[in-house]
Amino acid sequence: MSLGRSTIALSLLAVTLALAGTACGSSSPSAPTTSSADVTINMVGNLGSQSFSPNPTAMRVGQTVAWKNADSITHDVAQDAGRFSTPTVSAGTTSAPITMGTAGTFTYHCTIHPGMVGTITVQ
Repeated sequence: MSLGRSTIALSLLAVTLALAGTACGSSSPSAPTTSSADVTINMVGNLGSQSFSPNPTAMRVGQTVAWKNADSITHDVAQDAGRFSTPTVSAGTTSAPITMGTAGTFTYHCTIHPGMVGTITVQ
């Protein structure tokens, strides 16, 4: 009889663990990329100084920044003096975070759409 109880107990434990994994909210493969950056800037379209939101952006030395493409076409980011850049960011995805390790004002643009411009002030 104890063997039967052990089997039942192990079965209940397996079901509990399986349900706990589901309840924790694992993401589906089609879920959009999320960023663990301190600051996220949205790419909203080819709108000059209104192409990125917020713009200008303020942050502290050591914080990270990522760009989320809220537009329907691909964009990228390149700092005007070449200090940082992102690969292309497809619609609905977010770039990898970039650490801003130096204080200053950094202007950037989309190399695909050079009229898209933004500014980050790092204090």
